[in-house]
Amino acid sequence: MDMHPDIQPLAFLLGTWNGKGRGEYPTIDPFEYDEEISINHVGKPFLFYHQRTWRRPGGAPLHTEAGYFRMGDAGVELVLAQPSGIAEVHVGSLDGSTIDLKSTGVLLTPTAKQIVTVGRRLETTGNGLRYRLDMEAVGQPFQFHLEAELHRTA
Repeated sequence: MDMHPDIQPLAFLLGTWNGKGRGEYPTIDPFEYDEEISINHVGKPFLFYHQRTWRRPGGAPLHTEAGYFRMGDAGVELVLAQPSGIAEVHVGSLDGSTIDLKSTGVLLTPTAKQIVTVGRRLETTGNGLRYRLDMEAVGQPFQFHLEAELHRTA
């Protein structure tokens, strides 16, 4: 199936990526995790994104999120939802194979943790993908939360 021309600039994201990451935040103990990200297209003007992580060691499930990458007049757009009751809308820039995103809106269910702002940076080189996630949440200022290094496996 041909990729929609509107999202052709994001073709470098396609595939299944696996690797390891680490996280920390002032309100939690530091942790390490394994991760899988799948990014696919169906011929429409968006890429489907699905991410899931497991605790290292032990393999207990940690986090998952799903959404869509799109290209708009303002740049790259990312819309995603998490089963923890959080929905994020991001807008950002594309520079070669690097995407910098900042949330323009975060919606929360009544039982979700208080998230104010999220920033995401994704960089690819060949079959490698690195990302960093910063956030302002639960009364803490905007700061580092997660980073991972993944490799394309499919």
